[in-house]
Amino acid sequence: MRRIHRAASVLLMSLALMLAGSLPAQAQTAQETSAGNDDLAPPQMIPLSVMLDWYVNPVHAPLIIAKQRGLFAKRGLDVDIQTPADPSVPPKLVAAGRIDLALSYQPQLHLQVDQGLPIVRVGTLIATPLNALMVRADSGISNLSQLKGKKVGYSVGGVEEVLLGAMLEHSGLSLDDVEMVNVNFSLTPALISEKVDAVTGAFRNFEPAQMQQEGVKGKAFYIEEEGVPTYDELIFVANRDTLDQHRDAYRRFMDAIGEATSWIINHPDDAWQQFIAYDDSLDTPLNHAAWESTLPRFALRPAALDAKRYRDFEAFLLERGAIKAQSPVSRLAVDLDNP
Repeated sequence: MRRIHRAASVLLMSLALMLAGSLPAQAQTAQETSAGNDDLAPPQMIPLSVMLDWYVNPVHAPLIIAKQRGLFAKRGLDVDIQTPADPSVPPKLVAAGRIDLALSYQPQLHLQVDQGLPIVRVGTLIATPLNALMVRADSGISNLSQLKGKKVGYSVGGVEEVLLGAMLEHSGLSLDDVEMVNVNFSLTPALISEKVDAVTGAFRNFEPAQMQQEGVKGKAFYIEEEGVPTYDELIFVANRDTLDQHRDAYRRFMDAIGEATSWIINHPDDAWQQFIAYDDSLDTPLNHAAWESTLPRFALRPAALDAKRYRDFEAFLLERGAIKAQSPVSRLAVDLDNP
């Protein structure tokens, strides 16, 4: 009986092996791995904190659209977009390692690197200057030489005075020929109310539209036409000391920004609808007017680096005594697509 029972067992095992061998490979694999399926988890997303330079507005459209359209997530990034209480803080938080990326301005970057902040430009959002000097169109001022003896309002000292000084010298004046008035961030109200004769640091995509809404036409003097080297207005900065650890994530981020920018340019009306869907408070006539003026200013290749711009602007600041020493471009900015 034992022999019969043992023979039957061997026969059953043989049949089981034959049946297993006849199963499709996929089925066998499924059987082999089914026990471990409960342990499988979705790919881990890479968290990335990004702080804007100010509250959300049309200049930030590529970030918002990339978030809305899932372009960050598609690249394995979980991007947290934050706004600062103080626009001077974001680069400092990056330098301290508390934020991964921050939006800042190329002119400020040069000064901050000269002061020892370990930050570096890794991408460009707005590829042309937005900064302009504004006067009322009815002021009779058609040339900057006519600012002699006039009051010029400003928001932030330092680099704005350097830029204004260069513009005035281009027209035969100096800072001593004008009276500087700190109007904080009330540039347009100060100019409309004629508290000042001109304002510097106005954004050409916002202030003219804001003045127009108040029934006052403005006239802009563009700094790159008045003796100041052209530069990137809005840039992404990262911590230079930890850059190599995050280079791949930052490269993916810039790819998403580039894709979002191309889509915005190709579909501006649809992009506007997705932009205002991010926050209902964005749907204002001023933002819509600024949207139209901002679109041509976005960097179509955000990771690409124009090294000459950084070299020339560094030399400009050194010549004007705004920085102590000239830093090499490699210390100021990098192209993430280059090793």
